[in-house]
Amino acid sequence: MSHPAERPGSFTYGDYRHWPDEERWELIDGEAYDMSPAPTRAHQQVVVELITQIHAALRHRPCQAYAAPFDVRLPKADEADDGVDTVVQPDIAVICDLTKLDVAGCRGSPDWIIEVLSPRTAARDHAKKRDLYERQGVREYWLLHPTDRILTIYRLENGLYSRPDVQPLSGETAVAAIDGLRIAWDELVAALDESSGGADSS
Repeated sequence: MSHPAERPGSFTYGDYRHWPDEERWELIDGEAYDMSPAPTRAHQQVVVELITQIHAALRHRPCQAYAAPFDVRLPKADEADDGVDTVVQPDIAVICDLTKLDVAGCRGSPDWIIEVLSPRTAARDHAKKRDLYERQGVREYWLLHPTDRILTIYRLENGLYSRPDVQPLSGETAVAAIDGLRIAWDELVAALDESSGGADSS
């Protein structure tokens, strides 16, 4: 079987779900993006710490959090799953409308998405995914840079993302999409500082 990225034309979830399990891909408007190699240890440290805090904060709330690999299908209208041409795997996705969840993952926009940046994917996360998530109505989009210790936040206002809110990873950051939820940075930053793999070069 030929490598999916080498095939002419565009792809849909109907194609994607038949690709080998050991491969990781995202589809954005039919274009396939290879998600390998696996993230670095620093990247994983950030995701584990964030998902731990988020799960604890959501314990008594009607929202659920998932870490990649977790398929988020983003239909343009009411097309059947096999016709959906956008399937992403955010590092973390929080969904508060639980009717969007099914056996395959999530169909529809999460309320809050976090992408942990790496040099290989940063441009796509900042541009193509930002535009996609805005178009799909993701209420809040965080881009976290573990090397520079910087957080960029986009919040949806009247259907468009506001100007980016850029913050250092210090103290706490409130999540506007989920009332009362805050992320604390001290332990996460300390773990990165102590790690010999502190730079995320995936």
